[in-house]
Amino acid sequence: MSDTPTTTGKPSAGRVAGMWAKEIAIVVVGALIASTLLRLFVAQMFVIPSGSMENTLQIRDRVMVQKVAGWSRGDIVVFRDTQGWLADPAEETDPLRRTLIFIGLAPDESSNHLIKRVIGLPGDHVKCCDAQGRITVNGQPLDEGSYLYADSGTAVAPSTYTFDVIVPKNRLWVMGDHRDNSQDSRCHLSEGTDGIAAFIPTADVVGSAVAVVYPFDRWRTLPRPSTFDNVSAPTAAALDKPVITGPIPAC
Repeated sequence: MSDTPTTTGKPSAGRVAGMWAKEIAIVVVGALIASTLLRLFVAQMFVIPSGSMENTLQIRDRVMVQKVAGWSRGDIVVFRDTQGWLADPAEETDPLRRTLIFIGLAPDESSNHLIKRVIGLPGDHVKCCDAQGRITVNGQPLDEGSYLYADSGTAVAPSTYTFDVIVPKNRLWVMGDHRDNSQDSRCHLSEGTDGIAAFIPTADVVGSAVAVVYPFDRWRTLPRPSTFDNVSAPTAAALDKPVITGPIPAC
């Protein structure tokens, strides 16, 4: 048996650095995976591209869109433009920014998404306007004063175009809050077979906007207006094709 004492050597500086690098890499990769999963299935941030939702949302506002709880009448939704509403939609082309958007570290600013308020669900009868100039849904007039665009305290009319539609199956009727500056469902009733392009497929909805998160001085939640609580369910099942009565608006 040897009388030479055994000593335990300390790890070298290079080995310690390697261990730290491994730990940091695991943490970073885990955070990126978590961020990507959150963006894909829970919430995503979008940048408002136009003034069609003023004054509720301003150009360049960042809004958080949730993908879990679904949506209903009165909610503000982000949806993909598969109906050709945008004349020349532009995709994000910078590979780095596309990666950051995918993993949820940058807001989506591409112009192939739109944001509007849901006015009619499948089967709903949406009409403009009643004797008081209000839009009605299934016969119930909407009090839209809390969110319609207002200039010097005076709100715009709910619509200067008349329309009378029944929303088809798996589709939505959507409108901007700045009704004088919104190319929404009203303006696409002459497009597609039987005017179907005016109605957004529910499958194209990314989610509903729940809060303005930037600029910080505009931070606020985006609740569903109470006027939609009074709207009853449609009296008949939604049809495969829309029902459009009367003249087509020329926006």
